[in-house]
Amino acid sequence: QVQLMESGGSLVQPGGFLRLSCQTSEEIFKTRLMGWYRQAPGKERERVSLITLRDAVNYADSVKGRFTISKDNAKNTMYLSMNRLELEDTAVYYCYAKLEGPAPQVLWGQGTQVTVSS
Repeated sequence: QVQLMESGGSLVQPGGFLRLSCQTSEEIFKTRLMGWYRQAPGKERERVSLITLRDAVNYADSVKGRFTISKDNAKNTMYLSMNRLELEDTAVYYCYAKLEGPAPQVLWGQGTQVTVSS
């Protein structure tokens, strides 16, 4: 029905900066909860950051002070600004949205690769 489309992943040196984008439909963007997850090679998917419709946010301990989640209401787009990147940040990053209704749904994007390497 709806779409989440990540972009912006690339190869970055340690200490570098990268901003990921998640382009959505208007329907998805109006849901109560969205966020970013990531999955490193050989590891399970983990939550990175969440943001509510009213722009309340939280972050995993490993990225606090380095990553910032935000939204652009005019563009129906969610962002993840990643600063002072570390080797451990290497992962596929996924856009996430929880849709409300009598049968709530969780939606995922296809993922974008972030590689931090010297």
